[in-house]
Amino acid sequence: MPGLTKLDALDRTAVMLLAGGEGERLYPLTRDRAKPAVPFGGIYRIIDFTLSNCVNSGLRRINVLTQYKSFSLQRHLQLGWNIFRHELGEYINVIPPQQRGSSHWYLGTADAIYQNIYMLERERPANVLIASGDHIYKMNYRHMFETHLANDAELTIACFAVPVERAERQLGVAVTGESGRIADFQEKHEHPAEMPGKPGYCFCSMGVYIFKTEALVREVSADAKTDSEHDFGRNVIPEMIAKDERVFAYEFTAEGVDEEPYWRDIGTLDAYWAANYDLVQVRPAFNLYDDDWPVHTHQPQAPPAKTVFNEPKGRQGRAMNSLVSAGCIISGADVEESVLSPNVHVHSGAQVDQCVLLDEVDIGRGARLRRTIVDKRVRIPAGAVIGYDEKRDKARFAVSEGGIVVVPKGASVDTP
Repeated sequence: MPGLTKLDALDRTAVMLLAGGEGERLYPLTRDRAKPAVPFGGIYRIIDFTLSNCVNSGLRRINVLTQYKSFSLQRHLQLGWNIFRHELGEYINVIPPQQRGSSHWYLGTADAIYQNIYMLERERPANVLIASGDHIYKMNYRHMFETHLANDAELTIACFAVPVERAERQLGVAVTGESGRIADFQEKHEHPAEMPGKPGYCFCSMGVYIFKTEALVREVSADAKTDSEHDFGRNVIPEMIAKDERVFAYEFTAEGVDEEPYWRDIGTLDAYWAANYDLVQVRPAFNLYDDDWPVHTHQPQAPPAKTVFNEPKGRQGRAMNSLVSAGCIISGADVEESVLSPNVHVHSGAQVDQCVLLDEVDIGRGARLRRTIVDKRVRIPAGAVIGYDEKRDKARFAVSEGGIVVVPKGASVDTP
């Protein structure tokens, strides 16, 4: 909208946060919860990162579109995100499939928006920011709005450079001209186009869109009348480009001076483990310790973490290159390159190496775990060994393609 300032654009913007993903490839972590509600980084849920991007960017009119196994997600939003002032026009709405004009659940990303056109007609925002609740990144959407307004775009897509091997069959790829206008869009193509002047890289979509509201309503309404997959990347965006509408790319850059752009779709067990592992590095690729960009969440009331040293027997509670949350007790045990969520107890003589332990996990005396994810409230018995014998692990637990063992919630682990 010509003449609309950046501040006006933010004030007149609604956020549609897609949080209905089933997360089949993250099973068994998604057995009882939606993908955006999966715990991450010790104290957070995956959705906290996109929500924090919104709040830190000044966007406080947020609609979270839920679908599968949404109870855990709804409870987390109620407890951790009740920070909005309705009298100031702020809100966070949790919206399941509305089935307006149909009897089905959300059929795709575009259909999720189509089923909520009524809300857009009531609110009448000038722009709509659409994002996913299952990605890990830090982004100031204000900068994206500057590009959107400067180009008088119908649609702006956040993109960044990704090695070709990561883009193949996995990500949407934008082909742009010098002005940044998108001339072609390839969704999860087998041989995606490389960036001009940057061989070996593709300009990939982050799944973050800013639409003029009129254009969004028009496009999803038209798509709803077709027999498509009702998906932005596969259907709506290519159709807009084919009609020569004003579709532009915004190049995502890191907020910190010394940081590289970081964006992760943690849709598989290996990707989930790797993103957690990124956090425990000496110089983590994703910085949680940024006072200017806090990540909001809900945390249980718990005492400080504690390590216990047992001098007579020469044992000590030790955590190296690890994240240790409140309420954790490391009692004469060795924890290395691991993420411990609140109220985890690691008993004497245990070894935990490159693991992700969710809330209230109890690791028995002398147990040994390596490259293992343990879901909430599981008790690992004394002397148990997990992550050292792939054949034995596969007979008891889920094991990813990369060899990460996952002990599900409620699992009964045999005593050795």
